[in-house]
Amino acid sequence: MSRAGGTGEPAGAQPPTPGALRRALGSLTLLGESPVAMVGAGIVAFWIVIAIFAPWLAPFDPNATLQPFAKPGAAYAAGAGTFWLGTDQLGRDILSRLIWGSRTVLFYAPAATAIAYAIGIGMGLAAGYFRGWADELLSFLANVILSFPVLVLYILVITTIGASGLNIIIAITFASAPGIMRIVRGLVLDLRNREYVAAARTRGEAAWYIMLVEILPNARGPLIVDACLRLGYVVITIGVLGFLGLGLPPPDPDWGGMINEARPVALAFPHMTVFPCIAISSLILGFNLLADGLREISLRD
Repeated sequence: MSRAGGTGEPAGAQPPTPGALRRALGSLTLLGESPVAMVGAGIVAFWIVIAIFAPWLAPFDPNATLQPFAKPGAAYAAGAGTFWLGTDQLGRDILSRLIWGSRTVLFYAPAATAIAYAIGIGMGLAAGYFRGWADELLSFLANVILSFPVLVLYILVITTIGASGLNIIIAITFASAPGIMRIVRGLVLDLRNREYVAAARTRGEAAWYIMLVEILPNARGPLIVDACLRLGYVVITIGVLGFLGLGLPPPDPDWGGMINEARPVALAFPHMTVFPCIAISSLILGFNLLADGLREISLRD
């Protein structure tokens, strides 16, 4: 066998791809197998780019009153001069508020979903792996919380502890973690009897090692799909809370809050509600298409 340059490597051999880059390339390849997933990922990526570059993309300060009005409560419609999407009744540029509002939803939605998953996965792993009293207790708590209508839970938590970004995360985590726990529990009940888990027990591995290294990675497919769908639900939740006046305190840009503020003049100036609704719907559509594409890919495998 020929050697190249005395390095001891086969001729024409390529340096190994770093693990992180290799995983990223593998993920992109998988997404490429589903046009639906690519469209969803493209929509989500669009809003992520908008959120990251908001300070440079927004033409105006989102909270600034930009010009006087001929009469109180007036608003400039879309396409009026330099205001591409118009202004609201306080003279604030809607495009700028939409751009900055994307930062709000794309911070709190993933943060709340990630924390809910961390708690739900821990509960589900413990309930499904250990069974017994741990399973009965955790399942009972989950069933109690899930017996309440979700919106009622959100309103109850927010009105009790107050409206703020942190409290929105707490409310979403409290309402979402039990559902995640039940999904993880069902997956663990199926995987705990597999041969590789029995082999790990035979080697004397600790329970936490078996749950986190042997079981959880093999349950990642359904959990990733559910996470994408749940992100869409959380975006809806943040919008609904903002619409009900339970979102971020004004004047911070919040898509749901923008719709709520426009209610008194929505018929006269429909652009004030249409554009935030389009923004919310498009982001939800992106997450749902991404989830559908990932499910399609998993079924092929």
